[in-house]
Amino acid sequence: MSFTESALDPEAMNQARTLLEKPQPRERIWPVLGAAGLLAISALAFATAMIMAPPVISEHVLKSAP
Repeated sequence: MSFTESALDPEAMNQARTLLEKPQPRERIWPVLGAAGLLAISALAFATAMIMAPPVISEHVLKSAP
C-alpha cells in the first residue's frame, strides 16, 4: 500500500477536482451562420440592383452645342 500524508482518499479528491473544473465553453455556430446569411443577402441585393439599373449613357456636352 502506498503511504499518503493525508487522511483523505486520493480517488475521492480526484473525483472532486474533476467535478469542480469549469466546463469548456461550447463554440456557437449562430453568429457565423448569421454573418454568412447577411453576406449572401447583401450580395444578392447588390446583384439585383446592378441588373435592374438602367444602362449608363454618356454624351459629350459639346456634341449637341450650336
